[in-house]
Amino acid sequence: MAEFRDIVGQEQIKEQLRNGISAGKISHAYIINGEKSSGKEFIAKVFATTLQCEKGGIDPCGECHSCKQAKTDNHPDIIRVTHEKPNSIGVDDIRAQINGDVAIKPYSSPYKVYIVNEAEKMTPQAQNALLKTLEEPPEYAVILLLTSNVNSLLPTILSRCVVLNMKPVKDELVRKFLMEEMMVPDYKADVCVAFARGNIGKAKALASSEDFENVKSEALGLLKYIHEMDLSEVIAAVKKITEYKLEITDYLDIIAIWYRDVLLFKATADANHLVFREEIHTIRKIAQRSSYEGIETVINALETAKRRLDANVNFELTMQLLMLTIQENG
Repeated sequence: MAEFRDIVGQEQIKEQLRNGISAGKISHAYIINGEKSSGKEFIAKVFATTLQCEKGGIDPCGECHSCKQAKTDNHPDIIRVTHEKPNSIGVDDIRAQINGDVAIKPYSSPYKVYIVNEAEKMTPQAQNALLKTLEEPPEYAVILLLTSNVNSLLPTILSRCVVLNMKPVKDELVRKFLMEEMMVPDYKADVCVAFARGNIGKAKALASSEDFENVKSEALGLLKYIHEMDLSEVIAAVKKITEYKLEITDYLDIIAIWYRDVLLFKATADANHLVFREEIHTIRKIAQRSSYEGIETVINALETAKRRLDANVNFELTMQLLMLTIQENG
């Protein structure tokens, strides 16, 4: 059974939630704010399970009927708000699943816990509907809003919630988790840690991805030979990447780690701290050939490409511009 100690990092959030449980001072509404895959759902599940545990401790006992129900996501008083539209949580979703349900007392527990994942997708009308419940919640109601963009929530919502901001997990903790809990070898853990930048879920997904090694070798193959390729060959290589399950932004992150290695080696001539140490021969060659300004231009271009893809700018055009920048500067 997952406990608070199983949450990697996030010491402030763990302390605040456990202190609230031990003091019996539970807020009616919490916002857990953190980037995608950072572990918001895991924290919400541990907190909700602990609140409903029949033993009443500061961690779930894992033995009682309530804990067993929570473990399999079958607890009648832990309600996960769902929505049919992929990109929005509408007013009808909130009215039907929270407002229309909250007046009914808990089935078997001290609390009714509502978990709204991707709360940034709530329309303004949905948020205003939720506000009615937040203004006069019944004693037993606890609403958990999980969001990757706290700024998308109305100020009136924010003012009625305890806001918990997730922080990037330290690299050494992510590395330790991957090597001890997932048995990932050190050289692969290094790449996953650099790639995840403090996001434990991202590190886990990458470490367990069947496609990761393929995508990594495709990306590095492209970077090694890009100066000898014409644009049609480059675009064909990029299209091949979309066949894998990894998101295109993950592919761009792998390229960004490569160029951070190039920049680090150019500045220090030390291979010990490189993520792609096994590629030192090529990294040395690119570091000698490229200027500091050129490498910075490529790293900035990668961020620009990510922003354009997030904004649904044409994929092929975005990638062509990026690859041309790499050819000219990398």
